[in-house]
Amino acid sequence: MNPEVRERFDAYIRQKGMRRTEQRDVIVEAAFANDDHFTAEELLAKARRIDPKTSRATLYRTIALLVECGLLREIDLGRDERVYDPNFLDSPDHNHLICIDCGKVIEFEDDNAALLIDCITRRLGFRPSSKSMRIEACCDRLRKSGVCNNLIQQRLQKRA
Repeated sequence: MNPEVRERFDAYIRQKGMRRTEQRDVIVEAAFANDDHFTAEELLAKARRIDPKTSRATLYRTIALLVECGLLREIDLGRDERVYDPNFLDSPDHNHLICIDCGKVIEFEDDNAALLIDCITRRLGFRPSSKSMRIEACCDRLRKSGVCNNLIQQRLQKRA
């Protein structure tokens, strides 16, 4: 985990008059263990693998604090659920390409897309404070071969 994450979070909660707790530390560690997107329930499962006593209420409050201080970003991946992205600190302007067949998510950064977003917002009289693009598309794997392992995996997870 990036030490800057811990420092920024500690400074933020101190500023709010809150204290650092073991449960918050576990949740932050679980959230930033890798760059994968997660739901609150997925994060709770990860945190409980570290400390089985992790409280659901503390988890939801900690997620809200992490979003408020800009370390996590709540994103819409079109699945009717809140998903959190932990890597906006390292890549604040990354975008998401989502396969509408299998749900696979690919993150990407593109200087041309960033320039286009800047041009559009300025032409319309705005100055962007953050940028994020979500593109929904169909991946070629299913169309070309008729089989997509991501789609099969997604359907198996829904049954479980």
